[in-house]
Amino acid sequence: MLAAIGVGSVQELFDRQIPESVRSSAPLALPGGLSEQEVYAHLRELAARNVSAEDELCFLGAGMYDHYVPAFIDMLMERSELLTPYTPYQPEISQGGLQIMFEYQTAICELTGLPVSNASVYEGPSAVASAGYLAKLHNGRARFVVSAGLHPHTLQTLRTYARGYGLEVVEVPLRDGATDAQEWAQAIGEDTSAAIFAQPNLYGAVEDAAALSAAARECGGEKLVTIAQVDPIVLGILAPPGECGVDVAVGEGQSLGNRLDYGGPSFGFFAAREAHLRQMPGRIAGQTTDVDGRRGFVLTLQTREQHIRREKATSNICTAQALNALAGVAYLAWLGRRGIVELGELLLSRTQYALQTLSSLEGVSPLHARPVIRELALRLDADVAAVKRRCAQEGVNPGVDLHALTGRDEDRGGLLVAITEQRSRADIDRLAEVLGAAVAAERGAEVSVG
Repeated sequence: MLAAIGVGSVQELFDRQIPESVRSSAPLALPGGLSEQEVYAHLRELAARNVSAEDELCFLGAGMYDHYVPAFIDMLMERSELLTPYTPYQPEISQGGLQIMFEYQTAICELTGLPVSNASVYEGPSAVASAGYLAKLHNGRARFVVSAGLHPHTLQTLRTYARGYGLEVVEVPLRDGATDAQEWAQAIGEDTSAAIFAQPNLYGAVEDAAALSAAARECGGEKLVTIAQVDPIVLGILAPPGECGVDVAVGEGQSLGNRLDYGGPSFGFFAAREAHLRQMPGRIAGQTTDVDGRRGFVLTLQTREQHIRREKATSNICTAQALNALAGVAYLAWLGRRGIVELGELLLSRTQYALQTLSSLEGVSPLHARPVIRELALRLDADVAAVKRRCAQEGVNPGVDLHALTGRDEDRGGLLVAITEQRSRADIDRLAEVLGAAVAAERGAEVSVG
């Protein structure tokens, strides 16, 4: 091969292609190699440092949640015919995988109230960034207007993509926990490509999705694309984004049948209106009939650069995330139409109980007054990191330190508490007992030091 392309060695090939200015001549700062036995011992020691959600009473959330995963989902995901396949290039031998993709798309469409879904993307943040790229392709405009209620990881991912597109990202602040409606309308104009918000947002607040979508359309015109990053687990009781004027609904699917496996893998979902069908990333499975009139499935649309000319590709993603999407559609089928409503109602009820119980503690107050449904933000009159350390000693993880997550000054003292069906009223009472004692101890320590 080297002779065919006219070079004498692999090094010469690299020398011709990689400019000297971007090469690293220094040796990599890596330790010496270890034997297999030594590596095993090292990994075992690292694993022992981890605390799982089953080892402590866990109220962590902010994007990843400790939901119950029924045993049959593990059984399905471990079946070799589902675990091993890659993209189903040959439909005649991939009917099972293609049907899973088709049924998954159907479930996401029903959940979001939008007519078209792809067969998954990597995860939530890159789904938002891919939706931004869709908007750029759709209208060619130069700005994204985003709510500060988006998850910081989502904002970081979107800014990274936008820099490559040459687009500006304008962040709209919150007012009492939700997107400031006046600032939102003022930020959006004829040069806005997409208006993006989260539902519920990072602080657990339920946004007025219909009002945000209507204002975006009024200020940005018909070409503007409204994008909502939604939590799928609460769509059983919240109005679906498609009914609220949203053009593209995306999000993180981990809460649908995927475990907390060291942060992944999970899957991202992506649904849109038909006008955006050909700008969607990934792939879309379709239903057809074969020559004998039997129901069959095919890949209807593939937008990766492997399939079409690179300059026309809209993504290079999807791989075997379909395995995680399988868990998602299996979980939704397990819940059923009534089950997802009942789960949402349970989360709503327990979150309200947690909000009332925790807010009654001395030195603890709600961060905002907006409605919450599965996650709530508190303000502690004490150092959050120190409070979390005290709680950990009692086997309780009270939630996410908002300032550590966002870096925003206004989030100092903020604690984000996630409620799932795994957390009973007794668990919430235990959290109240431990959190109240920890806050009191820290406040007392601060007074003593003062």
